Amino acid sequence: MKGEYNTKEKEKEEPAEKSHFDFDSQKGYGAAELESDKKLPYPKSVFFIITNEFCERFSYYGMKAVLSLFLINVLEYSEDKSTVIYHVFSMLCYFTPVFGAMIADSLLGKFKTILYLSIVYAIGNVVLSAAATPPLQIPQETFTMLGLLLIAIGTGGIKPCVSAFGGDQFVLPQQAMQLASFFSIFYFAINAGSLVSTLITPIFRKDVKCFDSETCYPLAFGVPAVLMVVSLIVFVIGKPWYNCRKPEGNITMDVGKCVTYAIKQKSKSKDRREHWLDHASGKYDSELIESIKRLLKILVLYIPLPVFWALFDQQGSR
Repeated sequence: MKGEYNTKEKEKEEPAEKSHFDFDSQKGYGAAELESDKKLPYPKSVFFIITNEFCERFSYYGMKAVLSLFLINVLEYSEDKSTVIYHVFSMLCYFTPVFGAMIADSLLGKFKTILYLSIVYAIGNVVLSAAATPPLQIPQETFTMLGLLLIAIGTGGIKPCVSAFGGDQFVLPQQAMQLASFFSIFYFAINAGSLVSTLITPIFRKDVKCFDSETCYPLAFGVPAVLMVVSLIVFVIGKPWYNCRKPEGNITMDVGKCVTYAIKQKSKSKDRREHWLDHASGKYDSELIESIKRLLKILVLYIPLPVFWALFDQQGSR
């Protein structure tokens, strides 16, 4: 009893310190995190990234809105050939992001990847606009295809980097709420840029006359080209405020190597494993293998998506 009494007295005299995560009736759970969150200002750099994305999406969708008409009416391609070119171009735009991600994560980092490929992107827009301008008297077909190829490389290459680069500007977990609001604004900018350009660019083509023609493709392609140059300039201006992280290695390559190794080991080994990826356990850690297993399950959900997007993109071709 005496020992128990002394212990109680000691507890009264020396109350335990509150944990960093203790619940406070006044402030609530994790109040310390919320307070530290308030101390960190919203990163100024993200406004350059959002403006950059708005201009880039305006450029891409504005050009794409009149592309099929240009191929048919100016280059005099058949509707079938025009459709093939349009969809091959769209396919490249959504295939090259794989390489853009690898370059950013393994070699250049996100900032330099966005910068260099945006220059390629802007040159592609200028080349396409020049191909649509009759007084320049350049090989229209050759320069059109070259411009589209450069645009596909540029827009695809920066696609996986811009949103991730925006996320790099926040300190986690202190700015988790601010990061969530950034992505909301970011995707609003994407859709706003695409909506405005899809409405305006056809007006430039149809309602403006230039170079003795009833339509004005040079203007319809020229305005998106100007917006892409503006996008590049805005992105460069924000350089002093950016948080640029060094390349840390590309997870896509690690996944590919692990899967390849597991397949090779499975073909050589007679041992039965619970999952065929477990054959890679001798070389790769269990966390990576388990993550790939989950990834493969998720990829099943994506099987119908190519069908949807193939049909969706026919709005611009047929």
